[in-house]
Amino acid sequence: MEDEPASPRGVLIGAGVIVMLILLVVVGSMSMFGGEVSTILSKVGSSITTGNVPNAGGADSAADGVDDQGDQVADADPAARPPELLIIRTGQLEVEVEDIDRATDAASDQVRAVGGYVSASDQSVESGRARASLTYRIPAARWDDALAAIRGMARTTKGLQITTEAVTNQVVDLGARIANLRATEAALQKIMATAGTISDVLKVQDQLTTVRGEIERLVAEKQQLEEGAAFGTLTVAFVLPPTPKTEKAKQGWDPASDVDSAAGTLIRIGQRATSAGIWVGIVLAPIGVLLLIAGVLAWRIRGRFARRGDAIAGTG
Repeated sequence: MEDEPASPRGVLIGAGVIVMLILLVVVGSMSMFGGEVSTILSKVGSSITTGNVPNAGGADSAADGVDDQGDQVADADPAARPPELLIIRTGQLEVEVEDIDRATDAASDQVRAVGGYVSASDQSVESGRARASLTYRIPAARWDDALAAIRGMARTTKGLQITTEAVTNQVVDLGARIANLRATEAALQKIMATAGTISDVLKVQDQLTTVRGEIERLVAEKQQLEEGAAFGTLTVAFVLPPTPKTEKAKQGWDPASDVDSAAGTLIRIGQRATSAGIWVGIVLAPIGVLLLIAGVLAWRIRGRFARRGDAIAGTG
């Protein structure tokens, strides 16, 4: 008995069922993948230790320190190598020297000889005394050598202040935080490579931007501390010795100035005497003559009345 040929309607129904099954499988796979990306994104940013970095599938790296793509993961053992002691040194020094220019040049040469350099300089005059201030950056390993050399060339050391700040723990902590953030960045890059939707890509990109910005900030802070510990800062003030009192007295006496002052005083006295004579001759002399004439007239009138009274008294 021969098989009857399938009808066109049956063929269409069978093809439709196959297409529906394929669509259901695709939609289910995408839903499962999207949920997996969301789950990973929710875990990104948490503390990630070196050697145990979550991959794109959410599984931990292998115990041998190699991830699923063969990339070697750094495995640092804090007990294997103790952290280097980092100390930031800052000093203030004031010295008396005979010649400021020669002293500053010699001190700068000493600092350069140990690997340091001059970072700032300033010259001024205070209370009539020249003064120069220079700031040196000195390698930590040669700090004592440079300080001894500068003090040895000075006439007198007037003051020395040195402060220290240990930053070892801060640098170690920053290094650990940077390592964790870089592990997070690597995980986010793997997620970015396998993200299937635009929303997932945008979420990962936002996380990457935040993580990279934090890495740059912490790296700059760590480098600043390391540089401060590698090169100490020493500010040296160079001053001249005080002038002796006898020298000050000699410097304050000027015979020519005294002669000029005395001559000026004599001239002023002569001028004032001449001015007084002019006033007397012009103003007081005529007034004196008038007073003299009035006195003479009054004396004569009084004498006349006196004689007349005597004559009257004699006849009576």
